[in-house]
Amino acid sequence: MKLRFDHYGEDGFPLIILHGLFGSASNFRTLAKLYGEKFSVFCLDLRNHGESPQDDDTSYDAMASDVVEFMDDQDIDTAHVIGHSMGGKVAMQLALTHPERVTKLIVGDIAPVSYPPHHVSVFDALNAIDLAAISSRGDAENVLKDYIAEPGVRLFLLSNLARRKDQGFYWRMNLPVLDAHYPDIAAAPTGTPFEKDCLFIRGELSDYIPDSFFPAIYKLFPYAQIETLAGAGHWLHAEKPQDFTKLVMDFLEE
Repeated sequence: MKLRFDHYGEDGFPLIILHGLFGSASNFRTLAKLYGEKFSVFCLDLRNHGESPQDDDTSYDAMASDVVEFMDDQDIDTAHVIGHSMGGKVAMQLALTHPERVTKLIVGDIAPVSYPPHHVSVFDALNAIDLAAISSRGDAENVLKDYIAEPGVRLFLLSNLARRKDQGFYWRMNLPVLDAHYPDIAAAPTGTPFEKDCLFIRGELSDYIPDSFFPAIYKLFPYAQIETLAGAGHWLHAEKPQDFTKLVMDFLEE
């Protein structure tokens, strides 16, 4: 499983960034360029996303192993790791099962718990698009409007839509597998507690990390710091990039 990646900054300690469900390495492009001034930053396309290979195994053990394989290929012994949402669970699983490969861990708006289905309407919307019938991205967005009100969410989802040489469209992400194996994505990471510094950042307006999830975080990550980003929802790094970056850089430079 050779993950596709973007690299920013030639010098500095390695920093690996992992995107969320339906995302790709490009989600962190702007911030990665900034972090690249002090770190050697690698933004990965996780399996079944972006331009990375596809596979039926969507478990966090598999996705964490992909990151280890990437690190081995790049001769990276250990790195700081940032993960958002699903990518945060991959980062947690990596830290829990391969703690020697993670120096500092940063998790964006997700906890080490099993979540109820959050994306049923999104899968319904994506599956409602008949790729053979659309002739433009606008056609696809018109279908999504019946399911998803927020223009920003529609734009994010449509970043996965690509045009073939024959002018037809296809999904970069492995939509059928992600849909069929969604319980794997909703599941909790497991393993031996990670006894190193880590930072959990939650959005004030998000419901992904309520106070009731704090014990689950501390059980597996006893040295965790938990910060709340004011005025931010689940996409906190996109909604409040400066505040998010300050928390990240302050933590990494401690």
